[in-house]
Amino acid sequence: MTVRHYLGVADLSRDETLEMLDRACKLKAKWLKRGRPSKKLRGATLAGIYEKPSLRTRTTFEAGMTQLGGHAVYLGPADIQLGQREPAGDVARNLSRWVQIITARVFAHGTVVDLSCASSVPVINALSDREHPCQALADFMTLVEHFGDLKGRKIAFIGDGNNVAHSLLLMGGLLGTSIAVAGPEGYAPDPAIVEQSRALIGCNRAQITVTTDAAEAAAGADVVYTDVWASMGQESEQEARAAIFEPYKVTEGLLAATGKPETIFMHCLPAHRGDEVAAAVLDGPRSVVFEQAENRLHAQKALILFLLGK
Repeated sequence: MTVRHYLGVADLSRDETLEMLDRACKLKAKWLKRGRPSKKLRGATLAGIYEKPSLRTRTTFEAGMTQLGGHAVYLGPADIQLGQREPAGDVARNLSRWVQIITARVFAHGTVVDLSCASSVPVINALSDREHPCQALADFMTLVEHFGDLKGRKIAFIGDGNNVAHSLLLMGGLLGTSIAVAGPEGYAPDPAIVEQSRALIGCNRAQITVTTDAAEAAAGADVVYTDVWASMGQESEQEARAAIFEPYKVTEGLLAATGKPETIFMHCLPAHRGDEVAAAVLDGPRSVVFEQAENRLHAQKALILFLLGK
């Protein structure tokens, strides 16, 4: 059987993604109703590779494996030292003989590519500098819960055109949801990702827009989304970025610019109140950030089951 990996949103088809979102919703409903592990992955082990600190990613993958009847092993920076103690390919060749699936939260996207090329078991990109596809799965699951049909909806992403923005663009193109990204000059998403997103649209009527005007991006949006201005590894740029991104803070005024009272606010967390988002927005009635975080658990369970053919 061909091994499937999930290194980015476009590794799955539109139909596969929609089926997975539907299954994630069902897994969530079942867990909330019954609250006991299944036996689907009895005896299976997930190896989680982490070059970066993690709260949501590690907890949801490990809890998810437990809820599916399996087990997870944490491998932190000191355990592996990818590329120093031994190359990613050798790590993957070893792990493939012991575990059934691998997740990797890394700095460079090339690391997850190297792992997948050498692995005989599925590899999941749990975050890289190129994409955060598992976050996008949870985000679109949250949209399904709130709005039902994804077609005709619009997400305005305000801030740095980073890995989260990349995965939202690709998922929007794949599923027919319009995405508008607004940020300062020099901080736009990768043009190749933007073009790939547009190519995925096909016959859908979704639109992919990149602008420097936050109000323009927000107009008509069903979702206003932001992320931190300086991600892990960019700490030295934090002060400079704060000044550059200040006009892109998500405020109650920016939410009002959507023209829709039902617009919701999203953030992949962790969030910095008073920086990229006003506390009144993050903690306000339109915020669904903790629903997003909860849905990481169930979206990832659906992904694991799909990749393992269960």
